[in-house]
Amino acid sequence: MSEEEDIILSELDDEELVQQMFDDLYDGLKEEIEEGVNILLERGWAPYKILTEALVGGMTIVGADFRDGILFVPEVLLAANAMKGGMTILKPLLAETGAPRMGSMVIGTVKGDIHDIGKNLVSMMMEGAGFEVVDIGINNPVENYLEALEEHKPDILGMSALLTTTMPYMKVVIDTMIEQGKRDDYIVLVGGAPLNEEFGKAIGADAYCRDAAVAVETAKEYVARKHNAMNA
Repeated sequence: MSEEEDIILSELDDEELVQQMFDDLYDGLKEEIEEGVNILLERGWAPYKILTEALVGGMTIVGADFRDGILFVPEVLLAANAMKGGMTILKPLLAETGAPRMGSMVIGTVKGDIHDIGKNLVSMMMEGAGFEVVDIGINNPVENYLEALEEHKPDILGMSALLTTTMPYMKVVIDTMIEQGKRDDYIVLVGGAPLNEEFGKAIGADAYCRDAAVAVETAKEYVARKHNAMNA
């Protein structure tokens, strides 16, 4: 495969470079992604355009192949790490240029559950889509969620569970929010392998998201709806 090693990123035109960055993200090549981001910046690309077209575009492919069982967790984490490298360069620039802020989200895995890969993937892709994400980690009792909501006042609460035994705890969190009269202040999105749409409805979540790509789409849709309702 020696031909591949000879690709010089700076010699590719914009379209080829973005395609190459998709491949490099897919292969988890952090340094190449950082180089690609810097080349596009030098060529006058807006930070937000680089973020959406190169990084989020690439992660969407990774997310789809993860969902379809073509990629596995280690590869996805490598890709996410490569994207982080690109994001580190873009973040301060995005802040300066006032990139459209999509909204904000608090996300965490529920009590009793220490799985975080799906959650991390959602966090990364939500950040990639322009959301501010506060990740409260794993094994969260209801108090942790409520404190984070109080402190950060996000648009969205995201809960993740990967065990059939921890899934019901999501209902505990939602029921507590209802008791405290706070349920309607937030969009509640749930996800995780054992969940399905029926479960999401049954516990009173706004939506069940089967993977990170769907989570981003759903979040955008609900936040837009919320803003429209507020402006009406």
